[in-house]
Amino acid sequence: MPSFDIVSEVNDVEVRNALEQTNKEVSTRFDFKGSDARVDQAEKVLTLFADNDFQLDQVKDILTAKLTKRGVDIRCLDEAKSEKVSGNKVKQAITVRTGISGEEAKKIVKLIKDSKLKVQAAIQGDEVRVSGAKRDLLQECIALVRKAVTDYPVQFQNFRD
Repeated sequence: MPSFDIVSEVNDVEVRNALEQTNKEVSTRFDFKGSDARVDQAEKVLTLFADNDFQLDQVKDILTAKLTKRGVDIRCLDEAKSEKVSGNKVKQAITVRTGISGEEAKKIVKLIKDSKLKVQAAIQGDEVRVSGAKRDLLQECIALVRKAVTDYPVQFQNFRD
């Protein structure tokens, strides 16, 4: 039976490369001269540091530009509020979301079932497996999900005949 998986993944290598490029650009830019602006990474959390809110926004803009240039969808970034650190320095945590959460997976399954396509959708961990009798039905399902899900990036993998 033909099937495919709906997943939401991010290339960690590209994220790390974009982070290193951002730090390099921040260290060489004249308007950041003498400041402590940088981006650190711990697992799936990127932490932006800067001397003030304006510089924090500048670092965030550079980071999103580098991520976009490297093909990472910025809809996977979940930004927290900026917070004050010692003195007047600020920091902001940005989480890189991977996988489809339980709520989002339930919405995708409900969307597929409500579409009346003759396919079955099942939640498997942090992905959704869709199987059907014909390949054309699966392609219609992919088009439906692509049009309906706009909050976060989704990829379609493991397409089997």
